[in-house]
Amino acid sequence: MNAVKETVAILHPGSMGAAVAACANLNAKNVLWCSQGRSEASIARAEQAGLEAVESLSELLDRADMLISLCPPAAAEDIARQVAKHGFRGGLYVEANAISPERVRRIAGLLPETWAVVDASVVGSPPTGGKTPTLYLSGPSGATECVDAVFANTAVHTHWLGSELGQASALKLSYTAFQKASRLLAALSIGIAREHGVDQELITVASKRTDSYLTEPQYIPKTAARAWRWGPELDEAGDMLAAAGIPDDVLRAAARTLERWHAIKDDTEITLDAALDQLAAPITPPAPPNDATAPAE
Repeated sequence: MNAVKETVAILHPGSMGAAVAACANLNAKNVLWCSQGRSEASIARAEQAGLEAVESLSELLDRADMLISLCPPAAAEDIARQVAKHGFRGGLYVEANAISPERVRRIAGLLPETWAVVDASVVGSPPTGGKTPTLYLSGPSGATECVDAVFANTAVHTHWLGSELGQASALKLSYTAFQKASRLLAALSIGIAREHGVDQELITVASKRTDSYLTEPQYIPKTAARAWRWGPELDEAGDMLAAAGIPDDVLRAAARTLERWHAIKDDTEITLDAALDQLAAPITPPAPPNDATAPAE
């Protein structure tokens, strides 16, 4: 495997970041990380990944050609500000956090215009034990090609989505919205079933269906047409959750969201696009009473 010339730096490697950096280390000249203020667990992960520790952010930025920001989402903008404040010799900034497209573009605005910014998102499990996540990329083709070269022939597969910053992040959050929320819904469903001693039966019922609704967008219009019935059902389930001491906020919110489809009650002809447009349509507030019907003061 031919090494590329870039020195890559990563801030701040958790379990995903360390595993991704280990893959970059197979191609890059070397991969740096800043050990200052990091936990013993972080140090152990970085050592196992074969990363080179440096003592300060300044040293890391002075030596790196490419910087990958892969950290908890809440810290993404703070890290970008720190990098911008210290300066960065390399000038290729890979924003790989699970953040919204708006935040990606905001981060790009924090950085000097001379730096190339790539929007990246990891979909899948950390690349260990035979797992092969995909690193989706969007941004200037020349910059994304540099990222692609760093991960060529590794367990991290890259895929370019387009030149618009935010596309990779939009894909990540669209996917994670379902994947993570559906796991929470599973916990809520099994939780209330357990309260009534039918949790194993629930699992048996659910095991008869193995497909994901995310792969069946044609089911969305059917959901829209039935929303007028499903909303009240979710409110009833919310009552059960509350009675069991389990948070009911998610189901209450889902019931309120279904109300956006009440106007298309039992419309079996509605299309997918029409259903999604109705879901996204602004809610029209009720008209104020006119003078004729306004109560007398």
